[in-house]
Amino acid sequence: MSKKYYLTTPIYYVNAAPHIGHAYTTIAADTIRRFKRMLGYDAILATGTDEHGQKVERAARATGKTPQEFADLISAEFRKQWETLGLAIDRFKRTTSPDHHEVVKDLFLRCMKNGYIEKGSYTGQYCVFDELYVSDAAPGDPCPDCGRPTETVTEENYFFKLSAFRDRLLEHYRQNPDFIRPESRRNEVIAFVERGLSDLSISRTNIKWGIPVPGEDKHVFYVWFDALSTYMSAVRGEDRWPADLHLIGKEILRFHAVYWPAFLMAAGLPLPKQIFAHGWLLFEQDKMSKSRGNIVRATPIQQVAGADCLRYFLLREVVFGQDGNFSYDALVTRYNSDLANGLGNLASRTLTMIRQYRQGAIPASAGNAALAAQADETIRTVLDAFEAFEFSRGLEALWALLGATDKYIVEQAPWKLAASRAEADQRRLDETLYTAAEVLRIACALLAPVIPASAARIWEQLGMPGPIEAVRLDQLGWGQLAPAQRIGEVSAVFPRLDPKTAIARMRALEEQETARQAALLGKSEPKQEDQSAGLISIDEFAKVDMRVGLVLKAERVRGADKLLHLSVDLGEAAPRSIVAGIAEAYTPEELVGRKVVIVANLQPRKLRGLTSEGMILAATPEGGKPVLVTVASDVPAGTHLR
Repeated sequence: MSKKYYLTTPIYYVNAAPHIGHAYTTIAADTIRRFKRMLGYDAILATGTDEHGQKVERAARATGKTPQEFADLISAEFRKQWETLGLAIDRFKRTTSPDHHEVVKDLFLRCMKNGYIEKGSYTGQYCVFDELYVSDAAPGDPCPDCGRPTETVTEENYFFKLSAFRDRLLEHYRQNPDFIRPESRRNEVIAFVERGLSDLSISRTNIKWGIPVPGEDKHVFYVWFDALSTYMSAVRGEDRWPADLHLIGKEILRFHAVYWPAFLMAAGLPLPKQIFAHGWLLFEQDKMSKSRGNIVRATPIQQVAGADCLRYFLLREVVFGQDGNFSYDALVTRYNSDLANGLGNLASRTLTMIRQYRQGAIPASAGNAALAAQADETIRTVLDAFEAFEFSRGLEALWALLGATDKYIVEQAPWKLAASRAEADQRRLDETLYTAAEVLRIACALLAPVIPASAARIWEQLGMPGPIEAVRLDQLGWGQLAPAQRIGEVSAVFPRLDPKTAIARMRALEEQETARQAALLGKSEPKQEDQSAGLISIDEFAKVDMRVGLVLKAERVRGADKLLHLSVDLGEAAPRSIVAGIAEAYTPEELVGRKVVIVANLQPRKLRGLTSEGMILAATPEGGKPVLVTVASDVPAGTHLR
């Protein structure tokens, strides 16, 4: 019987529609599931939607729907997203399902029976957006996580005695060093727990949209006590708990690596075997967020370049576990260089030559010995890397093999060998074609978890018997391609993309998808502004990206008495060009080395032929000269102002 392997994504919150951040985690999880299955595991992937809480109540009210109607709508969006991207989801669990409610209540009763839950009351500051209490905060103070104003609440709660689990958690981390990965995240959690833990509120009385606490109908469960239990309810009755892997984003690590294992310890239930927290996906070096208006959706990319293009980019471009950068330009560049010019070109030229020179039959040969050895070493490297979730390292090794094969083909010049009647040249031609085809077969098998649809197409063109997902990667090796096997019809799998056209099309589709999702969430109506008040919301203010900048160079702009041209370090790969109207107040020499504040997310504009990529902040008294806003010299360049 196959060994079981159970992995999960986060249970996605339905206060917003799916975007590329959700897709990133779920694509990675889908890749791991496919990889494990090709190693012989009975692997299943669970995901779902977290549908309770105050944010959902408020979002539903904004759309004129009940919370259940709103949850139904957004949960269906997530399901549709994963189907559109071709992701293999085995279990999709909603927190509004009745059997999930039973699991949550059972967890609560176990914890209470063991003495780890008690009733109390709380007065303090609460962040509705993050659904958490904020310690040591005064009324109206901002939430330390999101920056939004907190609200003062007083309510009766059930409390979980989290403080009792400090030592048990630390001992578990020490005895199970792979419980939290990567290592940097593990160290963060250990440092947090070592400082001591406070008891945790696990119920609310000020909201109604949630699972009622047994025997206390005015209480509903706190969102994390509810949502985390989904990992168990998704496989209830299947003998699959504990999970082998919780795959999450680093921003929810504390809930998974501290609260969740403590809940399970208190209930006397097994803990998950591993929690892996990947980094953020940045958009052009900035964190994606609704407030910044820079969120990217996956479906416009899928419509233009295909789902496999997005899958390959995310897993190749980003070192899994670290923050990674997304841009349309990088996506198209990676697609054209690696997929169209690399794998796609190797497949097309190899299969075309086999059809042309050997009438569509794989020639008999042992292949080139050097490339055979490199291929076997590549198999070991890729399997080791994927096992460690080091997808980028594994793909880099595989593309080195593809590059070596391309070089080998050029050196052998099969088009010249085909024109020769010499027996030795014909044997070399057989060796060349077999070598290229065998590398292609091995590459397809290793790539099946990463780009499943494209790998399967090339597999079929090779004429391989049986589906590619049936290949056992732990049995993969050189020389398994059968001579005389007939190839299939040859067609381009990765047509080149014109960068300008493709990016413009993706941006246009992104605008359409943004508008569609806004309408779905009840945000399509124009905002009613009070012109007399002139006030803006905290969300509008949060869109302004202000950062500390270090002036590296300053010079006067020829023909403009008021303008200076500055080169400013914002902690990015290259300094920003800033044109500022401060020449009457400051000389260039006064500015070099000074720390200033820059609005960094304005559209670039031309001033006197110079591009200005931001705005310097200054206070200008009535009738006076501008005075720059400055910060202490020990604040690093690039630091965000909140």
